[in-house]
Amino acid sequence: MQDILINWSPQETRVAIVENGAVQELHIERTLERGLVGNIYTGRVARVLPGMQSAFIDIGLERAAFLHVADVHHNGGTQRSLSDGAGAAPMPIEKLVFEGQTLMVQVIKDPIGTKGARLSTQISIAGRMLVFLPQDDHIGISQKIGSPELREQLRERMQRLTKGAGGGFILRTNAEDATDAELADDIDYLRKAWAAVRERSFKVPAGTLLHEDLNLTQRVLRDLTNDQTGSIRIDSGMQHDALRAFGMEYTPSAVSKLELYRGERPIFDLYNVDQEIERALARRVDLKSGGYLIIDQTEALTTIDVNTGGYVGARNFDDTIFKTNLEAALAIARQLRLRNLGGIIIIDFIDMVREEHQDAVLAELRKQLARDRTKITVSGFTQLGLVEMTRKRTRESLAHMLCEVCPVCEGKGQVKTPRSVCYDILREILREARQFNPKEFRVVASAAVVEMLLDEESQHLAGLSDFIGKPISLQTEPSMSPEQYDIVLM
Repeated sequence: MQDILINWSPQETRVAIVENGAVQELHIERTLERGLVGNIYTGRVARVLPGMQSAFIDIGLERAAFLHVADVHHNGGTQRSLSDGAGAAPMPIEKLVFEGQTLMVQVIKDPIGTKGARLSTQISIAGRMLVFLPQDDHIGISQKIGSPELREQLRERMQRLTKGAGGGFILRTNAEDATDAELADDIDYLRKAWAAVRERSFKVPAGTLLHEDLNLTQRVLRDLTNDQTGSIRIDSGMQHDALRAFGMEYTPSAVSKLELYRGERPIFDLYNVDQEIERALARRVDLKSGGYLIIDQTEALTTIDVNTGGYVGARNFDDTIFKTNLEAALAIARQLRLRNLGGIIIIDFIDMVREEHQDAVLAELRKQLARDRTKITVSGFTQLGLVEMTRKRTRESLAHMLCEVCPVCEGKGQVKTPRSVCYDILREILREARQFNPKEFRVVASAAVVEMLLDEESQHLAGLSDFIGKPISLQTEPSMSPEQYDIVLM
């Protein structure tokens, strides 16, 4: 069974999923950082650019949004899908839209830098298991559902459930094991959402937001609640009432699990969630046995190194390694969910001599990963003894959301020693002395560097001063990082 805790504040919503008393997942949404992807607007065509086969659309944002001809819905599909399927050239943009025209558009890419949002006129509304395409009439299946028999079964079931109702649907990966009742609930929710969007579009002016993708509290009911959910506790009375009203209309089966938390302690203190967040940002994860994990996240991949640490409890060395790796497999599966690590993941378990130990550790890892709602692929042990796996990127990792690159080391994780910086300074002074002829050189640096130049490196500093024939003075600057310095020509 799982419990869901929702900590709401005007600036931030945080959701923790707790299973068997331990935090397994964290979801965070900040009010000022919510993206626009999925939002539906009434837009006015501000300008058509035939040379770029694009149009600028005013949807009420600071910058005009961008609509390319490939994303214009026409004759049952977008220009991109029609040209891909039939090999025909798309119709030119000037024959599809005109200046001053009002269009219903959806954001498919957030604004970046000086570029406005990218739009499509093909509307889609996402549910838990389905995506509704109100302008189309076909049933699509996610390419990740690979079995031809299963794909055909799902298509037949959807045709039966949607018969004569209009609109098309795409079945998402998590519809693979859905019951007819779950699919019917999702169909009903999506049709209601579209009816509300369409009705509002007739009453509002261009530049109006018609539909906003669900906020995090609403997505808890739509995406995160299932049969294993025991309770959903939220610490805001206002949000509790709003969430109950939303649930009564769209996800009635989840409403009975919704509770208003009235305790005096902060809701996240119930399971020490804030401490878990701090631990999830650390590089090292300690295991109960005395072993530990080292988790390093890079641009290309994430590496996880397993170490025995202080664990010496088993009767022999092989058993010690085996038990540490078994415990690590459970901890790794939890950390992947907790930190929301995605992409390529390489796990370096401690080397095991016996093949049955490798098989048991791999089986335990797969068993623990089966509880993850995100799509995962696990390969066996490579020739180097590494386990390769992938986990689908669904959102930013916890570290990328809560942290930024260190301004001191700029992401390297280490800085030069004071002695190394001292020698950099001495070389720089010599270089400057060959080009300029000041009366004095003044070194401005951090306290640790200045202290070393005055103490251990004072002989080298004096020797350089004699060699160039100029005095060298020192000045401490507390705001400078260990690697920063400046040489001022006086």
